[in-house]
Amino acid sequence: MTDLSRILPDFPAGRFANLLPAIERHGLTTADLLTLQVADIGKRTQLPLLDIKRLCNAVLDALHVDLGVSDKQPQQQQPAGDRKAERDNDNSTSATPLKRTGTELLAAPPRFISTLDDALDNALGGGIPAGYVTEIVGESGAGKTQLLLTLLLAVQLPPPRGLGRPALYVSTEAPLSTRRLAQLLAHHPLLKDLPADSTRPSLDRIVGTVTPDLESQDHILNFQVPVEVARRGAGLLVLDSVAANYRVEFERGTNVASGANLAARGHELARLGRLLHDLARKHDLAVVVANQVADRFAGPAKSSAPQPPPPSWSLPRVSQESPLASRSKSGPYSHPQPITLSGVEPPSSNTADLLLRSSMPEPPPEEPLAPAALLLDHQQRWFTGWGDDARSDVDLKTPSLGLVWTTQVAARVALLKRPAYGRKEVLDDEEGQSTTALRNWRRWMKVVFAPHVAGAGPGLDGAVEFEVTMGGLRAVDRKGKGKAKAKEERDD
Repeated sequence: MTDLSRILPDFPAGRFANLLPAIERHGLTTADLLTLQVADIGKRTQLPLLDIKRLCNAVLDALHVDLGVSDKQPQQQQPAGDRKAERDNDNSTSATPLKRTGTELLAAPPRFISTLDDALDNALGGGIPAGYVTEIVGESGAGKTQLLLTLLLAVQLPPPRGLGRPALYVSTEAPLSTRRLAQLLAHHPLLKDLPADSTRPSLDRIVGTVTPDLESQDHILNFQVPVEVARRGAGLLVLDSVAANYRVEFERGTNVASGANLAARGHELARLGRLLHDLARKHDLAVVVANQVADRFAGPAKSSAPQPPPPSWSLPRVSQESPLASRSKSGPYSHPQPITLSGVEPPSSNTADLLLRSSMPEPPPEEPLAPAALLLDHQQRWFTGWGDDARSDVDLKTPSLGLVWTTQVAARVALLKRPAYGRKEVLDDEEGQSTTALRNWRRWMKVVFAPHVAGAGPGLDGAVEFEVTMGGLRAVDRKGKGKAKAKEERDD
């Protein structure tokens, strides 16, 4: 801690006179207070965790003031014995009023980041809203990264297309594709004709970084992102993708499905959701996260309704179980039936009296199974984006990180893709043949749930088909294409 006076000469060290000797004795620096967890510092110094948290927050606030990215006034040195003034100062800062009331929030016009396509913006209710956490979910090749790159450029446009602010890009898998961004600038019809002035999007106004593990991700989102947002006035934070580091951290080893592992992952996801929500609300920026999907296989729904008895003409069912398993068929407290030379003897009244009976009470009857409508397999079709149509047993997907992460996002936008097959002519020496081959992929954008717009209907009802071009995403009007083709046929 000896570097504190060198880094922050005006830091009010008198408020923490009871903590600094122990911190210096254990060799903790200012960087340690900013990067280490409060619990880890408490284990090393044996100091109260609440006091350590106050010290770390004070150091962070002092750094923000020193860098000029905070509007707080630097705190003056206070005498060590003036505890009353310190308590009054704490009470005054903790009772800060709300910036805007609920009526003011409802009256304020919403601000969106455009996808640079009018049909896609209409499906999203105006675009990606500022002040919320929005999730873009879809399988590989559905167009998630293409949409995110378009948003990085669109946020720099003035309203109503954008916010007129720069963007931050945090990647957990691959670095930012600057070549694709330059391609979008050169080929998108709304961007290529803009004059080279301050309103034209630029790669210089996009700050990108790569976080290869969960520890570095936590440090970047907790310390570096708030500083960059306050310094540059960023209006968009992109996290691509949110599931990569959590899969590596919590889905490896032998205890993947253990209760402790799932509880730890749920706690970290809730903490991440709270952090992203606070960034979105405090700085009025749009937080967009990309998420992966996993295959979901629909099984037969279990029902509590009684099954009909087999018909009288049906053949007897042959069991392939072990002979010992037949002893427990009638319950764990029943006695096996007596065996005779002719086989199993039916129990009679005299034989039943001779059977040994257990003195333990009979087990309670099994409770009926829950109705199928209350099971998660049935409910998740309305918040995952897949399985809510008639083809609910085909191509089912589930967004990664489960139900805990679903509760952390305000809006979920699903990108769907399905193969498009066609006839392909194959020529050989003898005769021409035709076969069915994959010609292309069709993609749709669908709002699963959002606070500002109603969700799409079941299946592809309400979804907008789009395609990925050199200039980015572009909606596809199949009806208009069909009418134009029919008109050409009539003219011919």
